[in-house]
Amino acid sequence: MVSLNGYLILSAILFAIGMIGVLTRRNAIVIFMCVELMLNAVNLTFIAFSRFLGNLDGQVFVFFIMTVAAAEAAVGLALMIAFYKNRESNDVEDMNMLKW
Repeated sequence: MVSLNGYLILSAILFAIGMIGVLTRRNAIVIFMCVELMLNAVNLTFIAFSRFLGNLDGQVFVFFIMTVAAAEAAVGLALMIAFYKNRESNDVEDMNMLKW
């Protein structure tokens, strides 16, 4: 049986990988996937604490986070597809057309 520390260490590693990906990549889709990885790391932490404490509060939070993340993924990918159709690029440096 894996202890709480094992889950938290795995969650911290996943969050760090996602954060490094967001800070170093220029492709919008890769950045989007790294943000999703960070959200899943937080979900893992909620589930681990929920299991450790013996209540369902963390699992309820994860359910709502996953629902919001699914909606975010749909809207985010639609925006990226629309941007790619206009500019034919996924580079975040080219996304200055959204500025005023």
